[in-house]
Amino acid sequence: MNITIVIPAHNEEKYLGRCLSSVDDQSIPHDMQVDKIVVLNRCSDKTEEVAKAHGATVVSNDSKNLSSIKNTGVAHAKTEWVITIDADSWMSKGVLTEIYQHAKSPGSLGGGIRIKPERISPGIVVGYGMMLIPAFFLGLSFGMYWFRKSDFDAIGGFDEKRHIAEDVDFLRRLKLHGKKTGRRHKIISLESITTSCRKFDEFGDWHFVRIFRNPFRVRQAITGNDREYLDKNWYEVKR
Repeated sequence: MNITIVIPAHNEEKYLGRCLSSVDDQSIPHDMQVDKIVVLNRCSDKTEEVAKAHGATVVSNDSKNLSSIKNTGVAHAKTEWVITIDADSWMSKGVLTEIYQHAKSPGSLGGGIRIKPERISPGIVVGYGMMLIPAFFLGLSFGMYWFRKSDFDAIGGFDEKRHIAEDVDFLRRLKLHGKKTGRRHKIISLESITTSCRKFDEFGDWHFVRIFRNPFRVRQAITGNDREYLDKNWYEVKR
């Protein structure tokens, strides 16, 4: 089994090495080959050097659109199986083995994984709970996805009309596609990814709560109609 890991990266020299090291340190089956693609997005730091030092292929997309950035990375993948993960997240050591085992099943569609923040506080717990509890009951997840490139192409990849929440929308459409083809997605729970708390460090631990209590602005941000809100909370976050 060959698999490509796609990582979008905007000025990620501080975090990218940890993400790529977690890939390099995976305990994987002998017949599994792993490729890494880092999508450089308007980088002015040493992100490219970090990527190349870890043997990753580097491509570029300078748009302020995560869907477009991720689609560029997947388009360059030469394998049937693909993973997308954020540059400020890292995998526990058995993630790729879990994916390998599930992907061998004839009815495997792909799916997501359990995600946890690198630190905990009351605000972070409440903020994550606002997202993860509904996601649990809907069978969705955040942060990392694994899928066949042929299925990715069949559903049109990440929706470039969405500027945020593109990942949840993608898994929702992948699930619907799976139902039509008699396959089921899997949310891996025995392993996990950990994500940095840099947004909480910058905006405060109640950041997610403040964002999602204004659903109108979030909806406007999703469609790209509130550029100021997008830049402040997603595309121009300090690194």
